[in-house]
Parts: sequence; structure tokens; C-alpha cells
Amino acid sequence: MANPLEVYFDYSCPYCYRAHEYLKELLPNYPQLEIAWRPCEAHPRPDPYGLHSDLCIQGLFFILENGISPWTYHDLIYKAIYQDHIDIEDLDILAEYVCKLLGTDNFKKDLQSGKYISQIAEANWYAWEKLNLSAVPSYRMGDRKLDSVENIGVTKKQIKQMICEGLITNNEIY
Repeated sequence: MANPLEVYFDYSCPYCYRAHEYLKELLPNYPQLEIAWRPCEAHPRPDPYGLHSDLCIQGLFFILENGISPWTYHDLIYKAIYQDHIDIEDLDILAEYVCKLLGTDNFKKDLQSGKYISQIAEANWYAWEKLNLSAVPSYRMGDRKLDSVENIGVTKKQIKQMICEGLITNNEIY
């Protein structure tokens, strides 16, 4: 079985948003490629820096658990942050925004319950402590890795090269 492309990202990171758009452009050329979403907070609470995306990441865990397309959710959250400028740190506002567009009612209840808190802590630990990532977005595919450069990100060409090399390693035609 082929190694998935692991995508380490934070919704509040503008470089992750740009790389998300690159992936959307590239992936139609690689229909066999599986994506493993690995959200992690670039600045977890109580870090005072920047916008906290913990509720959005919990929302992703909810989405994945409920069979809703992660692509739809990613697009929705990036739109909320970078176009509509909603307050993603306010659960009432975020839930209203998400539920109206995705047609789900349990989003707020599940996030209020704290159901996904341990998953965020584990995801943050894995990205920052275990893998020792320096910044997001970052990517892993088998033993290949593409690390972001802080305040620069990655290029579409770098992502494409990683996918191609990873698929060749897996003996897949791309």
C-alpha cells in the first residue's frame, strides 16, 4: 500500500492557506494519492501570539468522525479566516458559520463537550516534539519530508516534487 502524504498545518497560518491552494491545484493530477491530515497549532494556548485555531482543529476532528469532506471543511475555515474574517476563537460564532454551511447541528455540542481536546494535545505533541517540526506547513511521505521555512512556507514546485518522488518510491505511475 502506498504511503499517504501527511500534511501538517494550522488553519491560522497564512502559509498553510497558500499551500492548501497549491494542493487543490496539484491533486487532480494524482488521484491515487491519499492525504493524511495532521493539524497542529503553530501557537498553542496559552501562547499569546496570533489567532488560536484550536476550535477549528477540533472541528476537523468532528468532520472526519462524521464523514464530511475535509476539503469542504478546509475551504470553509480558510474562507472564514481570510475572507469573511469571522472570530474563530468564539465557539458560538464559529458553530453558526459552520453549521449553516455544512448542515450539521452536533458541531457545537461536541466541541463544547471537550471531546477532541486530547486529540489536539496529541497532534501538537506529535508535530512539535516527536517530529520536531520547525514550522507549518510541513509534509511527510514515507521517509521523505518537506519542512516549511518559517515566514516563507513552501512552494508549489516543492510539493509537486515531493509527491512525484513519493509516488515513484511507491512504484506508482503518476
